[in-house]
Amino acid sequence: MKKILSPGSLARAASRHPLLTIGLWVAAIAVAIVLSTTFMGSALTTDTTITNNPESKQASDLIEERLGATDQTLEEIVIVRSDSLTVDDPAYRTFVEGLFGNLMATGDTVVSGGMHYYMTGEESLVSSDRHAMLIPIVMPSDATEQVDKLHAVVDSADGQGVFETYITGDATMEEEMMAIAETDMRTGEILGISVALVVLAVVFGAVAAALLPIALGIAAVVLALGTTALVGQAFNLSFMVTNMITMMGLAVGIDYSLFVVSRYREERSKGLNKLDAIAAAGSTASRAVLFSGFTVVLALCGLLLFPLSIFQSMGTGAILVVAAAVLACLTLLPAILSLLGDKVNALKVRIPLRRPSTSRVQSASNSGFWGRSAAMVMRRPLICLFVAGGLLLALAAPFLDMNKGFAGISTIPDGTRSKEGFLVLQQEFGYGQDMPATVVIDSTADAESLQLAIERLEASLASDSAFIPMGLQAHPDVNLSVFYTRLAGDPMSKESTDAVVRLRNEYIPAAFQGVDANVVVGGGTAEILDFNATTDTYTPIIFAFVLGLSFLLLTVAFRSVVVPVTSIIMNLLSVGAAYGLLVLVFQKGFGTGLLGFERVDSVETWLPLFLFSVLFGLSMDYHVFLLSRIRERFNQTGDNTEAVGFGLRSTGRLITGAALIMVAVFGGFAMGDMVVMQEMGFGLAVAVFMDATVVRSVLVPATMRLLGKWNWYLPRWLAWIPQVGIGEHEKEEHVRAPRKPVLKPVPEAIPLQND
Repeated sequence: MKKILSPGSLARAASRHPLLTIGLWVAAIAVAIVLSTTFMGSALTTDTTITNNPESKQASDLIEERLGATDQTLEEIVIVRSDSLTVDDPAYRTFVEGLFGNLMATGDTVVSGGMHYYMTGEESLVSSDRHAMLIPIVMPSDATEQVDKLHAVVDSADGQGVFETYITGDATMEEEMMAIAETDMRTGEILGISVALVVLAVVFGAVAAALLPIALGIAAVVLALGTTALVGQAFNLSFMVTNMITMMGLAVGIDYSLFVVSRYREERSKGLNKLDAIAAAGSTASRAVLFSGFTVVLALCGLLLFPLSIFQSMGTGAILVVAAAVLACLTLLPAILSLLGDKVNALKVRIPLRRPSTSRVQSASNSGFWGRSAAMVMRRPLICLFVAGGLLLALAAPFLDMNKGFAGISTIPDGTRSKEGFLVLQQEFGYGQDMPATVVIDSTADAESLQLAIERLEASLASDSAFIPMGLQAHPDVNLSVFYTRLAGDPMSKESTDAVVRLRNEYIPAAFQGVDANVVVGGGTAEILDFNATTDTYTPIIFAFVLGLSFLLLTVAFRSVVVPVTSIIMNLLSVGAAYGLLVLVFQKGFGTGLLGFERVDSVETWLPLFLFSVLFGLSMDYHVFLLSRIRERFNQTGDNTEAVGFGLRSTGRLITGAALIMVAVFGGFAMGDMVVMQEMGFGLAVAVFMDATVVRSVLVPATMRLLGKWNWYLPRWLAWIPQVGIGEHEKEEHVRAPRKPVLKPVPEAIPLQND
């Protein structure tokens, strides 16, 4: 059974039954398309939920438990403003009542409630100069997709006479963020695929071979999207999961296919027949892909440990698409290669000023760019080690100044409804969103003591310009009181989070000193603070989990305890450099104008931990591919120095090409309008670029050259580890008697292993 399910055996089986294999994949993709188009909308949400029990969750649970209140509604705010009329003018009232009537006329499925100043006389709904008015609207929680009906009413009223109308709120922001995410995803797809096609054509020297990895990447993305739509019916997934799937799917799907197709063409040039060459590629390159995929998945599993829905969603999507990419490389790709045969070299691309390779011997020599690079690193390993390591440490240094927070609505693109409404709210009413801090007081104290404590709290908040007290709702029958206060400005800004810290740590303890009461603070800003604290708690846990499992997998893959240790250190260096560049560009503003990014005061709180999990897995991709060739050569020759040089020469061009593809894909997403996508795409792109150039091409070979045979040290007490890793069974599985060279050789413009 083990041998039947080995990469080499799977490749051979798929290549012998190509039509059946491809037919099964076509059917799976068709089902995935139906699932994603039918169920994806109901599977996604912009809500972020935390699954542990922080103070903000305790506050919402108390309200739900005692008052029976549940968050089953969405809040929208319609703003009416006039430069010439005030709310006391009859024409103002006529306009507002007409607008309110049209909003209510959209139906109960769109609007479940609302009010305006002329109904209640509530002065908080009117601006201080009386030229602007709020119309709070309540929508059912499942009415997000119908918010465009409210938008139509507001748009038709805007500009009538002397009145301007705006709308902002939960549903509006969710709709716009979903639309922006889709636009960013299309930008990333178009740019990534376009650059990938060019790079692959140059690397392979043939358009037909270049199209294969792109087709495999798209197949993996489609399959993962369909599976995600199905999973989303069990629990809601963050809307960013689709971006994650597309980004990761194109990156790893193309890269995995690149290495397998390249190895197949290499084996054909050695004289193996088509099926044997496919099996050989399966036993070597596909085996490396399998171990690489396992490493990526293990790293991404760290995201599932974090008790936040957005992490778990993106982790789920990324794991599904990596698994789909690995499965495609193990089965679909061999089947397609079986049908194409040597036609994979069709539509040759000739590169001017390139010297053709004359023989395979040249691949193993020190000629060409990668040959000369390998020779230099082998001759001066200590210098290379210090220069490359020093560069990465210098780039990582700004990480020490990182501020973590949330960008908030103030950083979403200008011109959106939610952004314009936010700015008007901030200008006219002193707050940017209706996301008040909620002080929940659970107390059985006597009424007088409790009232005095609340008055002390209200006095403290009134003296702090960051707060706009809204009033108290007392429920003595259930021993619960709820005090609401708005926060000036963007509720997600550092100023607002600092204000809630003062509320929790200073104002509440002082006001309720000596009073028998459990006082907790909830609301959107409090949730951000709790998320920050949760991040600090779980970061070491996730680091230990990812690093520990990666160590175990690499030990099995390469039968060494030294290789895993050095691999982990190298990957941490590249991740640290990515962190430093993220701070340098986004937080300190270096190059933001040139790159088209927006400077922010803080890096998204969740981003460093997210980048660690993703980058650690992606870094291991290249590391496994490089080490697989080194290990394979070392098993053949027993010469560590020669094996390291050969590994660098034979994979340098492929790793560089694969890195350029990933940089293009991630860079495409960095070109989007959302700051969070810019940060994520940029962080991934620069990390992959440095990892494939500085780390894999210089630092790793130099380190392995210095360590010598210690690279492959395995204690005797670990000799029981089964020999299922890379470089262990190639001969057993696929080596056949050489055939005469194939009639249609690989294009001469680009050598298979070396430049």
